Amino acid sequence: MLLRTGDNVLVIAGADRGKTSRVVLIDRAAGKALVEGINRVYKHVRRSQKHPQGGRLSKEMPIQLSNLAFMCPACGKASRLGARLTPAGAKERFCKKCGTSAGEVSPAKASRAAREGKVGSS
Repeated sequence: MLLRTGDNVLVIAGADRGKTSRVVLIDRAAGKALVEGINRVYKHVRRSQKHPQGGRLSKEMPIQLSNLAFMCPACGKASRLGARLTPAGAKERFCKKCGTSAGEVSPAKASRAAREGKVGSS
């Protein structure tokens, strides 16, 4: 998935459905993301030097990437992301609803720029 840390997302499934927040961390191997204020649970901790009082700590747990939708800053709607090549040869993410760019994925490569030039001249 093309989501990144710092993106605004909409939760589309689960107990927090309909809430919008920011992605804090992404675990690509597990296919999960930690989203600010979403999927909060209570963790019961025993008294220790780190937690002298013990008790219940409220913390955020990772949520499945399939339960999140990218919120486009341009159109303000939840949409899917696509990847395309720019004329300069860089790869960028874009909103599938309005077509605006959502940031560069990888910088331009000489091979991509040459390929783009060949395709355009044919």
